[in-house]
Amino acid sequence: MSSLFPLSPSRQGIAGLMQRTRRTALVMASCATIFAVQAHDWPEFRGPTGQGLSPAKHVPIRWSGSSNVVWKTPLAMAGWSSPVLVKQHLYLTGSRAKPGSSGLELAVLCLDARSGAILWSTNVFTPDNGANLHRKNGYASPTPVVRDGRLYAHFGHLGTACLDLKGQVIWRQTSVQYPPVHGNGGSPVLAGDHLIFSCDGASDPFVIALDCKTGAVRWKTRRPNDALAKKFSFSTPLLITHAGRQELISPGAGGIYAYDPLSGRPLWQVGTGTGFSVVPRPVFAHGLLYVNIDYDFPKLYAIRPGGEGDVTATHLAWQIGRGAPSTPSALVVGDELYFVSDAGIATCADAQSGKVHWNERLGGGFSASPVFADGRIYFQNEEGVGFVVQAGKTFELLARNELGERTLASSAVDDGTLYLRGAEHLYRIGKK
Repeated sequence: MSSLFPLSPSRQGIAGLMQRTRRTALVMASCATIFAVQAHDWPEFRGPTGQGLSPAKHVPIRWSGSSNVVWKTPLAMAGWSSPVLVKQHLYLTGSRAKPGSSGLELAVLCLDARSGAILWSTNVFTPDNGANLHRKNGYASPTPVVRDGRLYAHFGHLGTACLDLKGQVIWRQTSVQYPPVHGNGGSPVLAGDHLIFSCDGASDPFVIALDCKTGAVRWKTRRPNDALAKKFSFSTPLLITHAGRQELISPGAGGIYAYDPLSGRPLWQVGTGTGFSVVPRPVFAHGLLYVNIDYDFPKLYAIRPGGEGDVTATHLAWQIGRGAPSTPSALVVGDELYFVSDAGIATCADAQSGKVHWNERLGGGFSASPVFADGRIYFQNEEGVGFVVQAGKTFELLARNELGERTLASSAVDDGTLYLRGAEHLYRIGKK
């Protein structure tokens, strides 16, 4: 299928309020079908679909640092990886200085989602040093991914590891090296028995796949951007199926690239000519890919997937420059596309044409990607303020919630619950 969710109901003869209600019901019904086995797991960056969509009900609208907080657990390790949730267990990564040396400890943590208690913490790597970091980055920014009783934790050039869900290390991989710029950011994605991630450093960037069982390299494909002065990026790939073919979509400096996930063979590319430090994860809906292409001068492209070779002249459907994000990923709900710029301008546009319905200033700086749940869009800014907006073509701010702690990680969602990672704590937001 070419779109994760079906199109909204017909607009003919339906009043505005009824239309919005039916559209939300349609999206939620689709979510319930997709996540029938573990309906509310959130097993990777941006959730079960990798696109920020949750079927959860009764998700809280209002909270603060002291109200509607079920629990608040101090984290002894720093990091901006997002929490993942599997069978009422939360997993996240962290880093801290190694006692008595200049080295680091890179770890995976597991918490009980019901109580917030830390069940185990496993040091996975202890490198002698890290790398020069951007002020908004750390040594534990990539989000882990969980599947079939295994957790895959990625720390960029510092190593990748596989653990069981009791915290025992199954394998470690430290041979995949590249020169990082500003640290690491992109999260891994699973495709069959391959664990795939982008290694877009200062030079010779590439995409690589590891064997899920052993950690051995299965394939490695270089990026075709040798002419660019700045080659680094931080995007998380997205695996899609289009016209019966799986395509791994991995944006990088100078273009959007699609690969065969099993062999690493390049399939097609849309060249941008310039652009670097690409961060947002792509989104796929209505037969279109929504991909960001630059950090300094961001644009959001709508691209038709498929084809072979350079499809720049034929597959670019439309683009938006005003309000496009450099860091947060976008979100598609029904017929609408939502995104927020790093400077706090939220936008709703028609997902098929790019026509803008509204632009509104939320305020503050943004790094976290928005999520959709229970008919609402949840935006979280870097100052710890959460904005809850009703999904729809008319802007309606439902709540502005101050957590009182810096937040750059994206949220995880469950019934009646948001999990928010702050600079010092992990929060479960909801009714006690």
